[in-house]
Amino acid sequence: MIRNVVVGRLRDGVPLEALRPGLAAIAALEPPGLVSCRVGTDLRLREQSWDFAITSDFVDEAAYRAYDAETEHNRVRRELFDPLCTQIARVQFEV
Repeated sequence: MIRNVVVGRLRDGVPLEALRPGLAAIAALEPPGLVSCRVGTDLRLREQSWDFAITSDFVDEAAYRAYDAETEHNRVRRELFDPLCTQIARVQFEV
């Protein structure tokens, strides 16, 4: 199984609430091979944290790659995250 982890930092002045539509859109996607998806904003329990996280598990590398190339997934990233974020980091690893 492949776990995809995404974390992001918002631009100055952008409230955490602005992430809700994007996080909801990611959570609503149902690509083939998706096992689970969790999204959330940071609880601010530590300083210098990232502002949000997304974790998605896929049955295999092919399912992850198909999701990464999917049109709707890329539209959500481009329209609902890119304008809000200064940084987005991603990592994929085998579980």
